[in-house]
Amino acid sequence: MILGAINGIDCIAFVLFLIPQLIFQVDWPSLFSVLIRVVPFIVFRLPCQLVQERYFAKQENQSPFTRNASLFQDVVIRCVRYAFARIPASVGRVFFSKGVALPFFRFRLLRHGYIRSPIYYKDIIRNGARGLWIIEDPNTEPDIIIYYAHGGGFSMGSAYFYVEFLMAWLTRLKESGFSNPAVFALEYTLVPDAQWPTQFNETRAGYKFLREAFGDGSAAKICVSGDSAGATLVLSMLLQPGELEKNPQFQSLHRPGLAILLSPWTHLVSELNKNTPSDYLDRDSLHLYAKQYAGQATMTDAVISPGLNTDRWKQASPLNGYLVVYGAEEVFQPGISEMVHHMKKDGAVVKASELEAGIHAWPVVSLFLGETREERLQGLDIMTDFIMSSSLASSIGKRK
Repeated sequence: MILGAINGIDCIAFVLFLIPQLIFQVDWPSLFSVLIRVVPFIVFRLPCQLVQERYFAKQENQSPFTRNASLFQDVVIRCVRYAFARIPASVGRVFFSKGVALPFFRFRLLRHGYIRSPIYYKDIIRNGARGLWIIEDPNTEPDIIIYYAHGGGFSMGSAYFYVEFLMAWLTRLKESGFSNPAVFALEYTLVPDAQWPTQFNETRAGYKFLREAFGDGSAAKICVSGDSAGATLVLSMLLQPGELEKNPQFQSLHRPGLAILLSPWTHLVSELNKNTPSDYLDRDSLHLYAKQYAGQATMTDAVISPGLNTDRWKQASPLNGYLVVYGAEEVFQPGISEMVHHMKKDGAVVKASELEAGIHAWPVVSLFLGETREERLQGLDIMTDFIMSSSLASSIGKRK
């Protein structure tokens, strides 16, 4: 199931779902403080900035993203950029919450002719793991499982905000030959409700649940994945020292089939994180969220901040290696490039896909904002093709 691109009607519906949740979840002083800043931006600053850069600035003076973006994409990303830098996470987290994302997803289904989702989904809580289970046929064993951790700076986000993206990925996997692909989208506790290592322990609990429930102890058919802070949690889980060093047999049994990382937050607090004219992330906000997540350890602990690792990548590698997808214009680009360099130098199998003029988590963003089907599915197809080139796709040939 791949729904159409987001349009103006969807944006209006999203706002209508958002307003009551803001009123219900945010205290009035905080909400009023945000509104008195947002309204002038929307009414005055946004139109002026947009017209100046898109229609009066010379092309060489435009940001790479603006040069390649449609008007709608440009407007949305400018709004997100403002919100990330100016709106506190306590308010921003409402935008991505289940209370907004789920009714919006149901609206999207209705607008495309579905009374209910053709792909099964259900909340699951098992042995310390919380998440959203997504599968086409819940009565049949999955032949591949995507274990996905969402982004949001550890402070925002929910599995339901990603449900359409994840269902589109399942659809591409099904079209590629898998009979019953599945996703377990992790719900972890957001900052400041809890700090490290709570989120890390929840990530491990989710992985253990999948391995024991669907893999008979093996994790070979699990693809661990995530974007931004979620990709960081996945890397932290892989890099955590422990049984892997003690028992090679244990290592082979417990390693996932592969890892697909979208714009991983490699260095949580670092000079490598640099604002760009194109990206919607803001370095200062990111560093604030990081310190709320794990304090000063973000700059010294190579499990909390995976980009600090130089020599554990091969040892911690999934059976089929890593795929790292990121944008050439994003805040994390320098840190991701350095991490990929260390991965390759350590002997790990890693494929890096840097998207030209791409911004943060572009495979997710483009599915909703892309103008053509090819543009919308570009990131998903890179991810799916990597899976199809791995041993996880071997079961397809056996069935045929």
